[in-house]
Amino acid sequence: MRLIYSLEYMLSEEELIQKCIGGDRMAQKELYEKYSPVLFTLCLRYMPSTEEAEDVLIMGFTSIFSKLETFKNEGSFEGWMKRIIINIAITTLRLNKKHYEMKNENESIEKKKNILSDNGNMIYSQINAKFILSQIQQMPTGYRTVFNLCIIEGYSHEEVAMALGVEQATVRSQLSKARKMLQKKLQIFR
Repeated sequence: MRLIYSLEYMLSEEELIQKCIGGDRMAQKELYEKYSPVLFTLCLRYMPSTEEAEDVLIMGFTSIFSKLETFKNEGSFEGWMKRIIINIAITTLRLNKKHYEMKNENESIEKKKNILSDNGNMIYSQINAKFILSQIQQMPTGYRTVFNLCIIEGYSHEEVAMALGVEQATVRSQLSKARKMLQKKLQIFR
């Protein structure tokens, strides 16, 4: 007998996890639908394109489902999943480092978003989370990764250096440059 979940009967997080561990496809689908929007936004912050963010999301959920038995109900389940996604994003960035460096070098300034209206006045309403995310995505890979880990995720310089396999001075330098780059892009709104 196959159990189909409906909106009338929502599983608790713990029940959902247990059913996913048991291989219940409907529970896995529910877990994916519940958390994929948040985790996809996280992927977009690290990856330079939507397609690459989708790839990281898929790899992330594959890893999440294979590691569910290791979740010990200590702390936030969402936080645990985010850590897995971040680790996969960092690994993907490391493996594709040369690809991203070439892509950043070849990217032209004309591709940048033009946020001026027809009469030359700023469109202030366009400065929102989506705009800022697009500006972060346009940063070189190293800057974007360090900015996300330090500023958005709240990791220390030491933790970021260890995760990326670089010196703390490199983390501080890239974070400083990323901040300046983002501030410069946002100065046009002042």
